[in-house]
Amino acid sequence: MADGVSRDDLMDQVKQQIALVNAQELLSKMTDKCFKKCIVKPGGSLDGSEQKCVAMCMDRYMDAWNVVSRAYANRLSQERTRMS
Repeated sequence: MADGVSRDDLMDQVKQQIALVNAQELLSKMTDKCFKKCIVKPGGSLDGSEQKCVAMCMDRYMDAWNVVSRAYANRLSQERTRMS
């Protein structure tokens, strides 16, 4: 490339940007879903049951996201292997 940036470096930068956008979207969706599920009456602070609900909700959301991500990565790997 003309400015000294290799194709691989450019691809790494794009992948990093995509990962950042995905992480921001994950956090936004998780926050929205757990807030709607756990916060019945918004106020200045969370009571103990709301804190516990939010923590458990976020843990379950992350667990589910990790399961889906692993399955997706495995599927991509299988497709690449099959196409090779």
